[in-house]
Amino acid sequence: MNPARENPLQTRRDFERAVRQLVEPLLTHVSPGRARVRPTATGAQFPDVAAELEGFARPLWGLVPLGVHGEFDQWSLFRTGLVNGTDPSHEEYWGSADDYSQKHVEMAAIGVGLALTPEHLWDPLSEDERARLVTWLNQINDAELHDSNWLFFRVMVNVGLRSVGARHDWELTQSTLDRLETFSLGDGWYADGPEEAKSPVDYYLPWAMHLYGLIYATVAGDEDPERANRLRARAETFATAHVHWFDEDGRALPYGRSLTYRFAQASFWGGLAFADVEALPWGVVRGLWARNVRWWLDQPIFTDGGLLSVGYRYPSLKLSEPYNSPNSPYWAMKAFLPLALDRDHPFWRADEEPLPSLPDTTAQPEAKKVICRGDDHHFALSLPQASVHGREKYTKFAYSTQFGFSVADRTSGVGQAGHDSALALSLDGDQYTIPASATRTAMDGTTLRSRWDPWDGVSVETWLAPNLPWHVRVHRLQTDRLVHSEEGGFASDKTGDDDDSNVTHVCQSGTALARYPNGVSEITDGFGDRTPVVVTQNPNTNFTRPRTVVPTLRATHEPGEHWLASAVVASPDSETVWRGRPTFERVDDGVVAETSDGETLLNCRTDAL
Repeated sequence: MNPARENPLQTRRDFERAVRQLVEPLLTHVSPGRARVRPTATGAQFPDVAAELEGFARPLWGLVPLGVHGEFDQWSLFRTGLVNGTDPSHEEYWGSADDYSQKHVEMAAIGVGLALTPEHLWDPLSEDERARLVTWLNQINDAELHDSNWLFFRVMVNVGLRSVGARHDWELTQSTLDRLETFSLGDGWYADGPEEAKSPVDYYLPWAMHLYGLIYATVAGDEDPERANRLRARAETFATAHVHWFDEDGRALPYGRSLTYRFAQASFWGGLAFADVEALPWGVVRGLWARNVRWWLDQPIFTDGGLLSVGYRYPSLKLSEPYNSPNSPYWAMKAFLPLALDRDHPFWRADEEPLPSLPDTTAQPEAKKVICRGDDHHFALSLPQASVHGREKYTKFAYSTQFGFSVADRTSGVGQAGHDSALALSLDGDQYTIPASATRTAMDGTTLRSRWDPWDGVSVETWLAPNLPWHVRVHRLQTDRLVHSEEGGFASDKTGDDDDSNVTHVCQSGTALARYPNGVSEITDGFGDRTPVVVTQNPNTNFTRPRTVVPTLRATHEPGEHWLASAVVASPDSETVWRGRPTFERVDDGVVAETSDGETLLNCRTDAL
């Protein structure tokens, strides 16, 4: 049940109403003491008390901006929860927040609440209630935090405490900000941690590193103007790069972890408005923000009771991380920060504008990506990045707004490794794997190159390049043993397969193609050496569609050197028929890939990466 299904999401009042509509179903699951929210029985890797605190705190990311100028008649509920949750004598006390506790994450929303809406969350409290709240929040100043965006939680708490004149540690806040600024990579890019940790570049850059920096610059900028100016300048520069991650309909590229936070993807654009950073014309910024929120609230992302579910475009626990509790998706409420602005702010006065004119291909070395914007397909070619949060989320060849990507299921065997937009290898023909990381990577313009060493004596070097609407892949496989391979194109939505007349599978002459009502996907072998098949993926493993198939090239390779090549393409228009397929030629020491007009796309040689 979508609680905002009748909301057109056009005006400021519409978005104010959306906050109330999204929070209301959650309030039916509030505990008697109002400090905890228990919506379902699933759990996360941390104790239940932290998960239930999430349900209390995360709605504040939307309610606090709403409370600056808008109406919400349940503030007494949140005040009661705040009082009881920080009272050691109450049965719903949130407890101590030791080193690396999840509770530190949730403290940030309370800190922002103190800074922006003290009239709702601070002023009505008694002296004793305030003292207990301050004591509980100050635990974040005595604890070890993960050396990442988590450090900003300490900043948000201390900014809030300082804004109400309560005990805080401003010296520690400044040293924490100094540490966070060392994560800057230049040109507006951050890593989510120190360089030596090799943290992947993902959405934690816009919706954490930049967003919290913009909040700090706005709330505390008068006291720290030089830093505030740096934070604003980095965000302004980053905006011109991040705009490429969004398509005309408001969808953002699904990539990396924590995608269950959904319309938190819009929070960076809202953060720009909150900090008064006109990185792009206000109409463009508002359009990027509003279209993303609007698209998300038109998707089947809700439970029967109107709660935000764990998943991405639909509910699925298979897509989650171990730290996703039933309340985790409410981090999406960070998108509503612009509601804290005055109603006459230029962000709200501006009419929504479409995306600016953007090139067909854009190289982003900092993100290890080439963003591709075809006539009807928006995707990114990508180099592998290492992460503990699921190899499929960081190491595929391509990530698409329309076709998403898939994770491996628990079943072994062919077609079970999440091999869409990937090359999966197996030694026994049963246990397939895709890269967890790359041994080395390189980027030259819009050409991406990587090396993967899955086992001793087995290595794969890969070249990627765009040739819109296609992209090409060349692999040099060297092996001292028998190896089985599966290479997948984009995963295609199976919806409509109850009518055979809607479905076409082509598996011939080295081409695997799947055509369904919601799109068509193709992969063609450059030399016709591999067997084309259309593989049905296990349900609920793809981020955008619950039932998918993957056009696949399959082969078995004897010990030795093997050059593999493929041309890959997809379209959400099932009637699309492509021309201009790239071609490949074997040469003495490698493979040359060319456009249909004979221009060289890749010149792949045996020089090792």
